[in-house]
Amino acid sequence: MDHIAPEDARAALDAVERARAGVAGEVGLPRWYWWVLAVGWIGIGLIGVFGLAWLTAIATLVFGAVHSYIASKLLNGRRRTSQLQVSAEVAGTRIPIVVIGMLLVLVALTVAAAFALGADGARHPGVGAAVLVAAIVGFGGPEILRVLRGWARA
Repeated sequence: MDHIAPEDARAALDAVERARAGVAGEVGLPRWYWWVLAVGWIGIGLIGVFGLAWLTAIATLVFGAVHSYIASKLLNGRRRTSQLQVSAEVAGTRIPIVVIGMLLVLVALTVAAAFALGADGARHPGVGAAVLVAAIVGFGGPEILRVLRGWARA
């Protein structure tokens, strides 16, 4: 076997790590997930304003159940595209925690926006808040998740 210089070995290992990091950077949730979440967010807001209280409760539970089912299939972030499925080791184990934390912050943002819109005299502050957060989720979900993954080193 030929002798490999330490510098060459280090360069090869660095190239492998860069490639691994590049693949790990592709880990996430598909774009359609974020738009389904956004549409559901608006739907809950509309039902909350125009529906009965019991209907709102049922819609929230159904949305939560459907989201839980979808998220359980996707939340590990390993199948963002159909072309690539990475191992759990590369994907990391913190993605579900990051996504759940992100969703909790979005709920808090929805409530805060609804209060602010209500204080400003909006006729349907819940819908306005839902549309605001849905736009953030739909247009910025993947980018927000990418930043949060970087902060959490997930």
